[in-house]
Amino acid sequence: MNRLLVAGVLVAVAATGGGAFALRGGGGKPAPVSTSTTSTADITRGDMVDTTSVDGTLTYADERTVQAGANGVVTWVPSAGATVGQGGTLMKVNSKPITLCYGDVPLYRALHTGVSNGADVREVESNLAALGYTGFTVDDQFTAATATAIKAWQGDRGLAKTGSVDASQLVCLSGAVRIKEVRAALGSRSAPGQPVFTVTSTQRLVHVDLDATQQDLARNGERVTIDMPNGNTVNGRISKVSSVAVTTGSGDTKTTTVGVDITLTGAGGTGRLDQAPVSVKLESQRHKNVLSIPVEGLLALRGGGFGVELVTATGSRIVPVTTGVFGGGRVEISGPAVSEGMKVGVPAS
Repeated sequence: MNRLLVAGVLVAVAATGGGAFALRGGGGKPAPVSTSTTSTADITRGDMVDTTSVDGTLTYADERTVQAGANGVVTWVPSAGATVGQGGTLMKVNSKPITLCYGDVPLYRALHTGVSNGADVREVESNLAALGYTGFTVDDQFTAATATAIKAWQGDRGLAKTGSVDASQLVCLSGAVRIKEVRAALGSRSAPGQPVFTVTSTQRLVHVDLDATQQDLARNGERVTIDMPNGNTVNGRISKVSSVAVTTGSGDTKTTTVGVDITLTGAGGTGRLDQAPVSVKLESQRHKNVLSIPVEGLLALRGGGFGVELVTATGSRIVPVTTGVFGGGRVEISGPAVSEGMKVGVPAS
């Protein structure tokens, strides 16, 4: 947790007459200061947020297994890490392409003239239209006009122009996919129901196995920041908190965690690494509309507690304050003697 560690060397400030000690420096490492204030900082008003850092993994969303729908010999597969979009080739069996179509309904039957009353028909027609084929109506009726468009598509793909289509020619998935693992080797036999790929969506995702004792830190919709392996920091939002805890290990190594998925909202900065370790800052406490100063402006008083050095045009004086949340190099303060816009003494940078 990013809290000030009140430890280290306390340096006496001569101007206080021995009544206060200066505790300067952020991150729990007090820095040496001179015996007189050489700079000032404003007391400002705003939200103060305290965070807890947890380990996460940068990966891709929606991992799933894709099964083959064609019999024959595998003659081409994409490389791991490749992206395949609508109308693209997922693999080739007997040198014939199997094409990716967008949709949530798998092709469970052959579609041909006269077939109707199915979401699969509308799905195939929607893909044909998106790929630029015309002359038919997108509905749940596979008509002669649909068959004509299918023949045109088959000709463009190097397939026999039958006007009928099935799972040996199309695989329907919810969107563009990234090939995570190729499970069908070149020259191997392909058969319906055989796993051929592990794929993900192209959407970046951070997954955290959060210790169950910290589950109150993860709330759906909460904004977070993620420190990437390349040094970049990106923004994210918690998109899913599992309702099921998972226990692993036994005895002293037993741990119970809750899965948390974070959707990245920042553009770029993530690189192409998969399964890369990242650090996620979860909000543990937020105080709204409070006064704060740089941590370096906080003083430890001789009699206990903390204070600040208020600086005006005519001089300076030490006043006691109550501290609150620490975060982002600042500390929340309150007290009858401090208000927004006042200046406090800080060591020169």
